[in-house]
Amino acid sequence: MTDRGVEDLLRALAPQVLGALTRRYGHFDSAEDATQEALIAAAAAWPRDGVPERPRAWLITVASRRLTDLLRAEQARRRREDTVAARVLPADRLAAPADRPADDADDTLVLLFLCCHPALSPASQIALTLRAVGGLGTAEVARAFLVPEATMTRRITRGKQRIRDSGVPFRMPVGGERVERLAAVLHVLYLIFNEGYASTAGPALLRADLSAEAIRLARLVHRLVPDDPEVGGLLALMLLTDARAPARTGPHGELVPMAEQDRRRWKHDQIAEGVALVTAALARGRPGPYQLQAAIAALHDEAPSAADTDWAQITALYEVLMRVSDSPVVALNHAVAVAMSRGAEAGLALVDGLAADRRLTGDPRLPAVRAHLRELLGDRPGARDAYREAANRSTNLARQRYLHTRAARLDAD
Repeated sequence: MTDRGVEDLLRALAPQVLGALTRRYGHFDSAEDATQEALIAAAAAWPRDGVPERPRAWLITVASRRLTDLLRAEQARRRREDTVAARVLPADRLAAPADRPADDADDTLVLLFLCCHPALSPASQIALTLRAVGGLGTAEVARAFLVPEATMTRRITRGKQRIRDSGVPFRMPVGGERVERLAAVLHVLYLIFNEGYASTAGPALLRADLSAEAIRLARLVHRLVPDDPEVGGLLALMLLTDARAPARTGPHGELVPMAEQDRRRWKHDQIAEGVALVTAALARGRPGPYQLQAAIAALHDEAPSAADTDWAQITALYEVLMRVSDSPVVALNHAVAVAMSRGAEAGLALVDGLAADRRLTGDPRLPAVRAHLRELLGDRPGARDAYREAANRSTNLARQRYLHTRAARLDAD
């Protein structure tokens, strides 16, 4: 097996091994460290010696030995048992062997719920999900979010400590708690995807590794919870949005707006899959925010050209979405749709009304939309100033260059 094949296999096995160890022994923080060391050992040994016949069992064996060493170093056996007994119910201590899948739920889904525990900040939820479920090392997670490795190490350590201190058992939540935690899981995956598709900082507009990892994890959740329409809606939204990625940047990494993209370069197999997913999800009769956003994305992707986009239907969908989502970004996108379907003046009036929303303070998207609409209305000085304001607010270099270029063109013409 190639090095790439080994890497893909380890990434798929990582959450299964960590889930098995945590379910059997508890101690999520120590189990996570032991799993990482087992993955490192496998990454070194398997390309040289070959993949073992039972790779999952191999990893669990190595990680279990390391976990035992870690626990022995931390405390004596009796003290460890007393600590576990104080925070876990007797019924929760009866677990299957670590190399046997749990009967009541897939360990990977339970692990996702654990990493998205409400006691954690969103930043810690994202970091733990990428490391524990995505199988990324701390250095890789740090690079993805453009922070020093030491900063990310502290963030992950604090997250693991909060999980340990909360005393939450490794089991599938039930009832309303399960619904709430699944919503947190979807939100974390949504944030990871958005950072990959529209990077908030750094030189590149896209981070394909992050968006690909978010899609992989969303597929995993959809396989484990196939009947939840919002899970299907989120996966559809990711696929339909990511389908445009090949045409979203030019040869030098510059931003290419959707109206100017070569639609032949879009991933049409992903578009077909995304449309099928959102159609099936909406058929369940419980439309949620992810399904509605996916439906909007499908209308964009299925239009043969920018001029043929059904802006009236997109506007209507945004109006439904605004009733279930109090997001200023949704309201801003609705203003764009109104401008395209009812005229730029109508859209600009909505944009100006959003200027007082403090949640958009410092956000480059507000002046960028204002600039575009003023340009459509022929207000060149107003458009130029708004483009410059948007560029000054942006922390992404590719987006800055695009906005400065738009402003410069208005000066030159």
